[in-house]
Amino acid sequence: MSTASSTSPYAIVETSGTQVWVQPNRYYDFDRIHAEVESTLTLENVLLVNDGKAADVGQPYVKGATVELQVMEHRRGPKVIVYKMRPKKKTRRKNGHRQELTRVMVKSISVGGKALA
Repeated sequence: MSTASSTSPYAIVETSGTQVWVQPNRYYDFDRIHAEVESTLTLENVLLVNDGKAADVGQPYVKGATVELQVMEHRRGPKVIVYKMRPKKKTRRKNGHRQELTRVMVKSISVGGKALA
């Protein structure tokens, strides 16, 4: 890992049933979030905040910490092929799946109303 990314602020947030490491001014793909394109979302389930010098770890969430996101677009992920076969039974089943995703841009990470970046 480069030293530039370790000194820049980051947060670990919980959304869509997963925990994601986010940094300001980067985009991420989450499972489908029901929000309009170009709208702003605020995540309050922040598990960890690092301002570049020290980390605040929540129990389970950091009090007063928020991450502001802007919805860029709704898209679909790559196709995953699911193939099931029972040997010697002439049973075959082929199915495809594309996950519904939402691409978001991280605008800011703030703790107690003070933006880190």
